[in-house]
Amino acid sequence: MLKIVPQNLAEIMIHNALEVQNDLGKDHAPVVKLHSKYGKAIWLLSELDPANNIAFGLCDLGQGKPELSYVSLSDLESIKHAKLKVPMVEADLSFEGKYQMSVYLEAAKFHKRITEDEALLKNAESRLKSSQ
Repeated sequence: MLKIVPQNLAEIMIHNALEVQNDLGKDHAPVVKLHSKYGKAIWLLSELDPANNIAFGLCDLGQGKPELSYVSLSDLESIKHAKLKVPMVEADLSFEGKYQMSVYLEAAKFHKRITEDEALLKNAESRLKSSQ
C-alpha cells in the first residue's frame, strides 16, 4: 500500500479513474497535491490505477513546462534526499482542489508553473469559458 497518498484520497482517485475508463467523467478536480520538500516539483493528481500505482494529473518539475501526464507513485515514494535519507516527496494535506484540472492546466501553462492563486485560477477559468 502507498504511504505517499492517504487512503481516503487514493479511493477518490481510483473512483475518478474508473469514471474516465467508463466515459463518465474526464475533467476531475485534483484530489491530492504532492511536492518536493527540497525542490520546485509539484504534482496535482486526480486519478489512480491501483494495480500499478500510476497516477494521472498535472505535473510540474519546476522547469517552466507543466503538463498533464502519468507518474509512478512508487517511484515518487522511493526518492530520498542524498544526505539526509528522508523522503523527498510528500503530500500537502491542506490542499483542496477547487477547480477542474483543465483550469489548473490553463493557469500553469499561462504562468509556466502550477499555481493555487485564486485570482490566477479565476482568470484561467474565464479564458477557458470564453474559448468554448
